[in-house]
Amino acid sequence: MLKIAVCDDDKTAVQTHKKITEVCLRQCGSAGKIELYTDSDNLLYDITKDSFFFDLILLDIEMPGNTGMEIAEKIKPFLPNVKIIFITSHIEYAIDAFELSIFRYVPKNDIDKRLSAAIQDAVKLIELEDGKTYTIQTNNRLEKIPCRDIYYIEREGKNAAITAVGGISKVRKSLQQVYEELNADEFIYIDRGCIVNMIHLMQIKDGMAILKNGSPLPISRSHLQEVKIQVNNYWGTHI
Repeated sequence: MLKIAVCDDDKTAVQTHKKITEVCLRQCGSAGKIELYTDSDNLLYDITKDSFFFDLILLDIEMPGNTGMEIAEKIKPFLPNVKIIFITSHIEYAIDAFELSIFRYVPKNDIDKRLSAAIQDAVKLIELEDGKTYTIQTNNRLEKIPCRDIYYIEREGKNAAITAVGGISKVRKSLQQVYEELNADEFIYIDRGCIVNMIHLMQIKDGMAILKNGSPLPISRSHLQEVKIQVNNYWGTHI
């Protein structure tokens, strides 16, 4: 079940966004629990002090107390994978929203059309990221890494190094063998020695793959065009 928070100091807006969210969940065939907040400080307290978990947060930017921007920045260490949809009447915030890795920006003057699409896209992505794991087994340990937590995998000689949210794990297998075992559309080669998880891909710029964790990874010339095609096809299919 998805856990969703709606936060806006306007009580009418909170109820409207809740109804839109409920409709979107039904259309996606997904179950969800929705928590409502009209005080941004209460949302911040629940996440940072009481360890509330949310998959998705609909967040007004212009609020008394902690603004939406401040909330997004402060909860990042507690909910690194949360999807945030910003709702605002000021278009200039969109640039800052991108810098905070916000999932989507929705202007208030187009709420009916844009919010539903943003919520449905977020729900699809959350469900896409959930569930799958990659298992590393040695004589001494068994480690399961959620595929959604993997940023990229690099070749290290005859071995592979998996860089994920929890750190780097090394496996005594070839990069190709790990790729085949993952068997997941979201992983693509950007170089003969590097596989990237497209879920974490923020942009392709100047021949580099820029990931959500800030890692810039070089894309080889021979792979660049194919990487662009694969990225477009992947998100066209899944979102």
